[in-house]
Amino acid sequence: MRLPLLLLSLAMVATSGCSGDKAGTDPAAAAKPAKEATVSARRHDESSYAQPGKVRITDLALDLALDFDRKQLAGTATYTLDWVDPQATELVLDTRDLAIDKVEGEAEGGWSPLEFALAAADPVFGSKLTVQVPQRNAKVRVTYATSPQASGLQWLEPSMTEGGQLPFMFSQSQAIHARSWVPLQDTPGVRFTYSAHVTSRPDVMVLMSADNDPAAARDGDYSFTMPQPIPSYLLAIAAGDLVFKPISARSGVWAEPSMVDRAVKEFEDTEQMIVTTEQLYGPYRWERYDMLVLPPSFPFGGMENPRLSFITPTVIVGDKSLVSLIAHELAHSWSGNLVTNASWKDIWLNEGFTTYVQGRIVEALYGNELAEMERQIDQAGVKRDMEQMSPGDQALMLPPLAERDPDEALSEVAYVKGSWFLQFLEQRFGREVFDPFLRGWFDDHAFQSADTDQFIAYMREHLLPKSPNAVREEELDAWLNQPGIPAIAPVARSRVFSNVDTARIAWRGSAELPNPQVANEWGTQAWVHFLEGMGEKLKPEQLKQLDEAYHFTGTPNGEIAMRWYPLALRSGYLEARPAAGEFIQRVGRRKLILPVYEGLVKTPDGLAFAREVFERARPGYHPITTASVEAILAKAEKAQAR
Repeated sequence: MRLPLLLLSLAMVATSGCSGDKAGTDPAAAAKPAKEATVSARRHDESSYAQPGKVRITDLALDLALDFDRKQLAGTATYTLDWVDPQATELVLDTRDLAIDKVEGEAEGGWSPLEFALAAADPVFGSKLTVQVPQRNAKVRVTYATSPQASGLQWLEPSMTEGGQLPFMFSQSQAIHARSWVPLQDTPGVRFTYSAHVTSRPDVMVLMSADNDPAAARDGDYSFTMPQPIPSYLLAIAAGDLVFKPISARSGVWAEPSMVDRAVKEFEDTEQMIVTTEQLYGPYRWERYDMLVLPPSFPFGGMENPRLSFITPTVIVGDKSLVSLIAHELAHSWSGNLVTNASWKDIWLNEGFTTYVQGRIVEALYGNELAEMERQIDQAGVKRDMEQMSPGDQALMLPPLAERDPDEALSEVAYVKGSWFLQFLEQRFGREVFDPFLRGWFDDHAFQSADTDQFIAYMREHLLPKSPNAVREEELDAWLNQPGIPAIAPVARSRVFSNVDTARIAWRGSAELPNPQVANEWGTQAWVHFLEGMGEKLKPEQLKQLDEAYHFTGTPNGEIAMRWYPLALRSGYLEARPAAGEFIQRVGRRKLILPVYEGLVKTPDGLAFAREVFERARPGYHPITTASVEAILAKAEKAQAR
C-alpha cells in the first residue's frame, strides 16, 4: 500500500465499530489477542485472535451475495484447515461487526452444526469467534452477513462516482479490516488460496484480487480463483460500472467508462515497469497485473491487491509525473505480496523494500534525476515527521504493538527509513552484489511470511560475508533499532532541486518570480520542493503573487494542492479557502486532504468551515478517512474550548 507518493506522516486512527452484544455472543469471552507460546516473539501477531500455531486456514471458498440496497455482503465462508497441533479442537477467527448465523463442519459428505461463541467487541480488534471442532473437521463453514458500517467496505451512491449512473463498492482490507467482511485468521502470518462465487445486480461488474477475465460478461454472476496463497489483507472486492482496456497482453486498466482512456494513457508504461522489475528481481509470478481506478474517495494512493492493484484517480494528471505510485504498487508483487511481513510490527519488510524497488524502477525508466528528486522529498519528509514521533516509532523493528491499532503504527518510517537502509546496503556492497542478494531473498521466501529476524539471518549468511568489513554491527543496530536516521545514511541530492532552491531564495529576497523559461520546465516534484521550502507562513501578498503567476488555487494536481492550501490557510490567504473546501469535499485520499483539514482548524472560523465541509463530504468518504477527519476536528474543538 502506498500512503504517499511524496510521503507525509499522518497517524491513522482506529476505525473499527464497537457494537453492543449480539444474539449468541458471550461477553465473558471478550479478550485481547493472546500470545501463543509456540510462536516466536517476532512472528507473533498481537493484532489477531487467531492461533495459527494450532490450526491454519489453507484455502478459503466464499459464496456471497452483494446487496447495494442493504450495503451488505452475505453468504458463507468455507475453510480448508490444517490442524497443526494434534491436541487442538478449537478454531479461532477474527471478526468485526459481523452477524454470525451458524457454523458447520463437514463430515462424511454432509454438514453438521458446530458450537461457537462470538465475544463482545473490542474497539480495535473486533470480536473473537471461537468454534468448537471436537472432530477436527478438515472443512468448516461459517454463514454470516456484514454490517453496512463495515470498516473494510465503502458503498457509494451513483452521485459519488465518476459516471453518476450506477452505485459502486470497494474493499480496503489492510491492515486488519478484512475481518469486517470475512471471518478469517486476519493476520499476515497466515496465507491461503481462495475461490469465490459472487452474485450481484446484473448491471455492475464485480472484480476481486484474483483471476479477473478481461472478457467477462456483466451478468450478475461471477466466479473467481486465486491459486497463489495470499494473506488476508490482500483479499479484495469491488463492484461498479467498470470496463476494461488493455495496456499489454498481461496488463490493463479497469475503470469507469469516462475514466478508462485517460488511465490507460497515463499508465501506458506499466508493461515496461514489469519487464524492468523482472530483470532485476526475477519473474512476475501472478500471471496478470491489472489496475482498478477507484472513485476519488479511495483513502489511499494505491493498494497492492495481487493481480488487481487499486489505484487513486488523483495520480492521473496527464503528464505521468505521479506514476511512481504504479511502480510502487507493482513492486509489491515481489516485496509484500510474494514475501510478506509476518506481523505488522515488521511492516518495513513490505513497505521499505517496496519503496526501494520503486526507486529502481523509476530510475531505470525515467532517469536517475527523477528518482533522486523523489528520494530527496521522502528523506526530508521523514526527518521532519520524526521530530513529532516517539523514539520507539522511529525504529524499523517496532516493539510489540500490544493493544495498538496497526494502522497507527504505519508511518513513513517503514517506507522511507526502510528504503534508505537498503540504499545504504546497496552503496556499501555495490549493485553487482546487492541486486542478486535481494533477488535471492524474494526467491527463497516466495509465498511465505517472514520477520526481521529472518531477514537479518539471511543477510548474515548471504550478503555480509561478500565483504566482511563493509558494515559494522553498530551501523546495523542504528538502522534497525535506534531512532532517527543514522549519520552514515547516503543523502539524495537533486540537481534540479538546487536550481529550485536558488529561485525560491531569490524570490523571497526580491519578489522577482523565477524565469518563466526555467519554471516552465519544472514538473510536479520541483513544484512540491518549491512549496515545501517556503516555511510555515508567507505574507498574503506573496501568496497572491504566486497564485496569479502559477494558478495554484484550483490546481488539479493533488500533490501540489496538499501543500499549497495548508500554506495559504496558515498564512491567512483566505482567497484560497473556497477552493480548498471544494478539494477536500471532492477527494477522499487521506494523504491529500488531512493536511488541508489541519490547516483549516487552526482558527475558530476555519474550524467551523472545516466542519461544514466535512458534513457535506462525509457520505463520500471511506470509513478510514471519516475516522481520521473526525479525530482532527475533535482535537481542534477540544483545544479551542480551553
